Amino acid sequence: MLTDILVPGNRYDLLDAHPAPRPDVSVVVVHYRQPDQLARTWHALCRQTLPPVEVVIADDGSDPPPVAPTGGPPVRVVTQADRGFRAAAARNLGVAATSGEVLVFLDADTVPEPQFLERLTARVARCPDVLAVGRRRHTDGSRPLPEPAWLREGYAGSRDLLDADGTSFRYVISAVLACRRSLFDDVGGFDERFVGYGGEDWDLAYRAWNNGAVLVHEPAAVAWHDGPDWALRTPDDPAKDAEKERERARLAELVPEPGTRRGSPPGAVPDVLASIEPVPGAALVAASLRDQEHHDLAVGDEWTDDQLRRARVRLHVRGPLPPWAVGAAVRALVDGDLATVVLRRGELVAATAYSTRALGRARRHPPHADVERFAFGHLELELGPP
Repeated sequence: MLTDILVPGNRYDLLDAHPAPRPDVSVVVVHYRQPDQLARTWHALCRQTLPPVEVVIADDGSDPPPVAPTGGPPVRVVTQADRGFRAAAARNLGVAATSGEVLVFLDADTVPEPQFLERLTARVARCPDVLAVGRRRHTDGSRPLPEPAWLREGYAGSRDLLDADGTSFRYVISAVLACRRSLFDDVGGFDERFVGYGGEDWDLAYRAWNNGAVLVHEPAAVAWHDGPDWALRTPDDPAKDAEKERERARLAELVPEPGTRRGSPPGAVPDVLASIEPVPGAALVAASLRDQEHHDLAVGDEWTDDQLRRARVRLHVRGPLPPWAVGAAVRALVDGDLATVVLRRGELVAATAYSTRALGRARRHPPHADVERFAFGHLELELGPP
């Protein structure tokens, strides 16, 4: 039986005072033409201190497809057509074939140490909001290879993501990843628009954080990747550089975090979704929104589920706003990890800004108001005279 502990902000350290249940873990291993590496990973999964209830090998179109191994936990092979590198779609296909409460994602070339599953899922089992990433180390089969400096420095600078913020999704990699099935489903799984190497894990982690997830780095949950980090394999390869640029462009379109977007790509998901209440002077309200210094904003009444998961802020407006107001509300919500910011002129509420992050966590922990009060803060800003 899992526990549903709620923590404020990203305070996953508070979970350690509670016993860790032993969850039913389903492992999804994404694979493409790696029979020898898959065999090593399978043998390692058979030696776990927390045995998985099942393993699903999600094959990305190998010809012939892999044969289900024997002599361990129940295992299935699911496969999709070979239409390029489609790890996001393969992982979703794998998840659809699982039954466990907790999902763990591994790559076929990444061999877990015996306590990997137990250590990676301990906090996931305590809290339904946790998205946990393990430590992927590298080896050439005879010796350890360097770990990526950007990951090592990111974990050190955030105290293993305890001090995570809206940019920390960059330190979540899908080769060593765990979460509850409920969280995975709530944020929509992997986005299958990501085709080609990379980006789908950052995108999932962004949506998870943006919908109230607690990001955790579990450095003791170690798995060994066969070979160096992707960026170090062929550092001067123009084709790889072009693929990386495609990844950046896709992320910029779908992730409105300013450091990722750096501009306004055509058709991009808006950062702020604004709605104008039917009040006298609505035309003046609309004009004030067009004049905002925070330009990544759209006005409307109907939004797709994808837009609602990705936009960082929802804004309900009933009075004209000065040009700086929306930007100030966004900064306050994001920097302070707040639930709401109320923009006032004296007793008049001109607008209320809602954090998608707080709304997302509240959605998984009714009653919503109690979650927002406990897990996030509130702020009121005075706009001054019109």
